[in-house]
Amino acid sequence: MEIDELVEIERIKRLKYAYLRCIDQKDFGGLTELFAPDATAAYSGGRYVYEGRDAIVRFIETNMGRTTMHSSHRVHHPEIDVDGDEATGTWALEDTIVDSEWDFVLQGAAFYEDRYVRSGNRWLISHTGYRRTYEYLVPTAGMPGFALTASWWATDGQSSLEVQ
Repeated sequence: MEIDELVEIERIKRLKYAYLRCIDQKDFGGLTELFAPDATAAYSGGRYVYEGRDAIVRFIETNMGRTTMHSSHRVHHPEIDVDGDEATGTWALEDTIVDSEWDFVLQGAAFYEDRYVRSGNRWLISHTGYRRTYEYLVPTAGMPGFALTASWWATDGQSSLEVQ
């Protein structure tokens, strides 16, 4: 690998990390800027398919936009190949959703399969999607001792736990 290719791989990593940060922080305007206009997405093994960045972001905002839905998406083990102005990437995903309105915790793992395109001096997502290796849901309603003690939105990210 040449140094230039390693630099482009790092730029693609930053793009993917920004994608997940925008989802978790509900920054849907920022998320829109990370996609090519004609991007496609196929989430949950192709169960949910979208064409165009506006449709993709609308899907994510509709399903994850409530401030009572707290998400944490982490990717690692990237396998990125650059070929000129195009690239592909495979990522391992681990995610957790805590929904304090609908009273559940969801955890899972998946593998993302992405495609990227260079536009000027930056990379954009041209396709993203994942297939789950597993997913499980635990209801929290009536669960003794379960309490959400911090929220980006409800507590400005500050824990309500008292410390000494």
